Amino acid sequence: MADGTRAESAEGCPTAQDAALLLQWHTVQSGLRRLNDQLLADVKRASHAASSSLQVLWYLLTVPEHAAPMNQLSQLMGFSTAGTTKVVDRLSEAGLLERRPSRSDRRVTYAALTPAGLAAASDASSALAAALRRRVAAAGVGTDRFAALAADIALLDPAPGPCTAGPGPECPGARADTGPGPCQ
Repeated sequence: MADGTRAESAEGCPTAQDAALLLQWHTVQSGLRRLNDQLLADVKRASHAASSSLQVLWYLLTVPEHAAPMNQLSQLMGFSTAGTTKVVDRLSEAGLLERRPSRSDRRVTYAALTPAGLAAASDASSALAAALRRRVAAAGVGTDRFAALAADIALLDPAPGPCTAGPGPECPGARADTGPGPCQ
């Protein structure tokens, strides 16, 4: 290339260096996707909840007052407003969530965990942590290498959440050795 960002290769094929980088990326993204699918299946067996429901429960477990605006849930799940409404409806019908109006903007509706939802989210979180520990240990990765992997991925995240910086007031219980988690 004229700008020098990539060495030219024969017939427009990627260079060996580019091919290696692309293979590494494929390994990371496909491996994380499969691991996520396996973990969600493990938790689903334990909790009997759909993965989209689990994502909402886990997220609400970590935010202040265990409540978030519906549009945040849509962004979290990558769902349309209608898709998010369906998930929230299912969780509401199960008694795990309730809708609350915003105190400051009447156009905004919050989804909030009920006491039963808090218990379900806590149980699902415990099941996820156990499944993750089993898989991390079974792979021989260990907690230190897993923490380093998470830290490296956080460096690459263009829109990190509050818990990527590590434990602190915005992310209670980010590590097991920092004291009580988000439910205390």
